[in-house]
Amino acid sequence: MPILSSKRSALLASVCVVPLFWTAGARAQDAGQEAAPDAPPATGMAPSPEMMPEQQPEVEAIKPPPLADPIEAVDIKGNDRIETSTVLSYMVVQPGDRFDQDLLDRSLKTLYATGLFKDVSMQRSGNVLVVHVVENPIVNRIVFEGNHTAKDEDLTKVISLRPRAVFSAKTIAADRQKILGVYAEKARYAATVTPQVIRLAHNRVDVIFRINEGQKTLIRKVTFVGNRTFTSTRLAGIVSSKETAWYRFFSSSDQYNPERIKYDAELLHRFYLKNGFVDFQVKNATGELSPDRKTFYITYTMEEGPRYRLNKMDIRSSLRHVSAASLHKYISLFHNQWYDGSAIQHNATAMQEILQAKGYPFAMVHPEIARNPEKRTVNLLFDVSEGPRMYVERVDINGNTITEDKVIRRQLPMSEGDPYTPMDRKYSKAILEDLGFFKTVSIDQTPGSSPDKVNISADVVEKPTGEFSLGGGYSTDAGVLGNIGLKQHNLLGTGIDAGFSGTAAYYEDQADISVTDPYFLNRNLVAGIDIYGIQNRYMTYQNYSEGRYGMTLRMGYSYNNHLSQSWSYTLTDRDVGDTWSDSSWYVLDQAGWSLLSQLSTTLTYDTRDRRSQPHSGYVVRIGGDFAGIGGNERYVRGKIDAAYYLPLDNLMGNHDWTVEFKAGAGDIANWGGGRSDIIDNFYLGGTSLRGFLDGGAGPRSMGIHSRTIDGVTYPMHSQEDFLGGRFLYTASAQVDFPMPFAADMGIKGRYFVDVGGLDGLRVRNRYTSPNDGYKYTPVYGDTLIPRVSTGVGFSWKSPFGLINIDLGVPIIKQKHDRTQLLRFGFGQQF
Repeated sequence: MPILSSKRSALLASVCVVPLFWTAGARAQDAGQEAAPDAPPATGMAPSPEMMPEQQPEVEAIKPPPLADPIEAVDIKGNDRIETSTVLSYMVVQPGDRFDQDLLDRSLKTLYATGLFKDVSMQRSGNVLVVHVVENPIVNRIVFEGNHTAKDEDLTKVISLRPRAVFSAKTIAADRQKILGVYAEKARYAATVTPQVIRLAHNRVDVIFRINEGQKTLIRKVTFVGNRTFTSTRLAGIVSSKETAWYRFFSSSDQYNPERIKYDAELLHRFYLKNGFVDFQVKNATGELSPDRKTFYITYTMEEGPRYRLNKMDIRSSLRHVSAASLHKYISLFHNQWYDGSAIQHNATAMQEILQAKGYPFAMVHPEIARNPEKRTVNLLFDVSEGPRMYVERVDINGNTITEDKVIRRQLPMSEGDPYTPMDRKYSKAILEDLGFFKTVSIDQTPGSSPDKVNISADVVEKPTGEFSLGGGYSTDAGVLGNIGLKQHNLLGTGIDAGFSGTAAYYEDQADISVTDPYFLNRNLVAGIDIYGIQNRYMTYQNYSEGRYGMTLRMGYSYNNHLSQSWSYTLTDRDVGDTWSDSSWYVLDQAGWSLLSQLSTTLTYDTRDRRSQPHSGYVVRIGGDFAGIGGNERYVRGKIDAAYYLPLDNLMGNHDWTVEFKAGAGDIANWGGGRSDIIDNFYLGGTSLRGFLDGGAGPRSMGIHSRTIDGVTYPMHSQEDFLGGRFLYTASAQVDFPMPFAADMGIKGRYFVDVGGLDGLRVRNRYTSPNDGYKYTPVYGDTLIPRVSTGVGFSWKSPFGLINIDLGVPIIKQKHDRTQLLRFGFGQQF
């Protein structure tokens, strides 16, 4: 009975459910007919189970997308400033396209990407696409508040916002970061920038960047990790980043700069490589900002590796007619010295230049090293070979709008048809930069018409070469001074240097007009003319004044990179005046006018690494003056000077240590009844012998108040006068060194010992005998016995100018020598 009951229940359920499926199938067919008119007509029968698997996918495939109808029009609403056509041009979907969701999304993103709109929305109204836009406002003005370190114009250059441009929140956020970047470059990492937007009428805004610059983010600590050979103090002197200290108020080395940190890593690498650490590596160089954003902690993590010495040094030559044995004399390194990569490369470069100068233009010298880690030695081999033969086909000059082509071409070490080596490219760039006419110089090469030819292109960017200077200062010689100058170093693009300068000082006035052609007659000749007037008032240590008015014609030429010679002719009207009544008879005899006509020459051999503050090399000058080509002076004067500069890099581990040895001598002799004017004599003291007054060592007259002869008392001169001498010699030894804790301020120190002597009374008339009556005037100091002084000094490249101070103490002096403990000089041009 229960089973029967359950069967009846199942039958009843099936009878009730079948109509429902029938109705659903009919509705699905009706929908399919509406969507697809071409579909087969319904049969009115329920689908059989065999047919359903085939028909069900067909029903799903014809299910229509909700926006498949075509767009009849696009209606833009909300645009006030921007044209409707402009908005439509940015959209991907256009009238005639269907309401495709992908096209609508892309159009929405494109409109936002223009930055013109604050908000964009799209709606469908029938077959019309309605686009609602809210325009971004226009920037009326941009204001910076609170900025002092960075000027408005500097900040305006880096931001993207501009007046009358479209404002967007994205742009203002990016500009805020750019302003913070400007302050980061100025070591102000604690700076804050708050943008403020003020709404104005007509959809305009004012943008205000409120800036709190904060304090400079200085370096609190510099730490070295991994150094075993050199102390942290020693390495701190190598890197350019310094810990903050009170005395660095004129220096920026204690300000954090990421680029300087990278440079310091390179400095450490060079230092270790120079001192034998071939495998040295800087593993990491980081700067960590303190939580208060006021200071940085810099850490250099390094791995020194073993230290190597030079062992065997040899040469291998494949150059024709050049044996390896003949080149050994050019090796400047020595056995068992610490490996020095820069010294090895310099030696290779010097050897290559020597070979090229000897007629092997394509000679190449490559240093090769072989390490021996067990013995910690390096074997060095200089491989001498002939590089590829290359010739200059064409030289092009680009970028010069003022400087003439010939001015640039004559400086280049090569011309069309000459052999070409990579060294020529390096020297060409250096030579053009040394002219001082260009902001930037680049030397590029391109292949020529054949494999052995190359085209050279010199690309320059010119800079102003005029100079106006106005300055002032003080010196021990001239007193308080002021100067003015006007110069043009590239007159009309010809390379001619011309200018005017004038100086007015308490004890000296001077004016000078100068013109110099560095390539006279298109040859290796330097020619020039000086027209000058000088008025010296020596009242501090002489009892007369001297005026000079005249001109000098100059010419010079170079035999090679080291040897040069100069010639000059001087015609000068001289006048000795303003003598005191108590001046000596030697000075009174000089009073009046004289005309100097003099021919001079100087032969110079110079191997110094640089002309200003040399660090290595030597220079020798031999010169002579011949007076008597007209005029009323008759004398011959000879001079020789030499200086040798010895670097102490290997000993001190610092490039700022240099030993200087200087020596000089001079002699003057009359001929043809010359006047023997004391203004032409040699003088010793001042810069030539520190610790002594200018002219304070050497012959000088004795001061005599009065003298009685035959009962008659004659008034005499009460002052002494420096008379100078015929023969002079000087010598000096000096050590230049960095000042502790002050090198970053541009201060350098020196210790010196000066020696000198002067003798030979050269005057028009002698009054050294008591028989000379009331004109009798003894002379003392006429001796070659050396005067010796020693002392210290320093030079400071201050923001106000170059300051030199020397403290000299005489050790050996003669009776009545005039000394000068402190010598001070200061000057500035701005």
